[in-house]
Amino acid sequence: MSPQDITALLDRLSERDLAVLESLRTYRLLTTAHIRRLHFTHGHASLGAASGATMRVLTRLEEHGLIARLARRIGGVRAGSSGITWQLASTGERLLRRMHGETKRRRYVEPSSAFVAHTLAVAELAIQLHEFRDQGDIELVRLEAEPQCWRSFVSPHGTLEWLRPDLFAITASGEFEDHWFLEADRATEHPPEVVRKAKVYQRYAATGAHQARHGLFPAVAWVVPAPARQEALESALAADKAVQPGLFHVVTVEGFHRLIAGDRPDPPANSPTPDVHQ
Repeated sequence: MSPQDITALLDRLSERDLAVLESLRTYRLLTTAHIRRLHFTHGHASLGAASGATMRVLTRLEEHGLIARLARRIGGVRAGSSGITWQLASTGERLLRRMHGETKRRRYVEPSSAFVAHTLAVAELAIQLHEFRDQGDIELVRLEAEPQCWRSFVSPHGTLEWLRPDLFAITASGEFEDHWFLEADRATEHPPEVVRKAKVYQRYAATGAHQARHGLFPAVAWVVPAPARQEALESALAADKAVQPGLFHVVTVEGFHRLIAGDRPDPPANSPTPDVHQ
């Protein structure tokens, strides 16, 4: 894509068009409903009008070769246009890459159903954080998606290790900031795998890197689909004596707002004070 092509294409795109493309770059996959909630919440008389405007813009961007819809719909045919899942197409990827001065090309192919489900679950948490902010419940100071939110550190054995949360967020209420590492859990991993990742968080916390920059270590929250999964993960974490219980939260999707807005569950009774804290 030449500089002339970029200039010609940019002349045809609005600020909102570019914001939609940037959101797809950040979150990789978004449904039509996600994009409406992010970019079409104002200036429309009804939800139907906002949905129609969203689909018109997405169809135009698709015609320019900037975005592409996946073959499968979330929720099946009955979901209508709201269930269409979108990603950047090759032209959109090249356009943003040139705009950001990047050389590394990201490949966009039809992803697996498991990847789609997890990626959309992560995007849903991010969009809810934006909505909590818009409702006045929190200030959203910072939000990082993958891979920006990943952290590398040196393990106790001297090897390079990676912590790969789904999201990192800083929220604020009044004078207080809360730092969060968020995991969108879909009940597809066995509880011992969650315990294993909890210990990766603890090893990263032990380096003191985040605390040195921010003065605290983030709370870690797994957001799960149902109370039964919540109970299973809480039991697995509590059963392992090497896990610091005050560092970790497990909440359902319905409880996510209460957690972020400040109504947090108390740590288990008789649990030791964690070495790191929020």
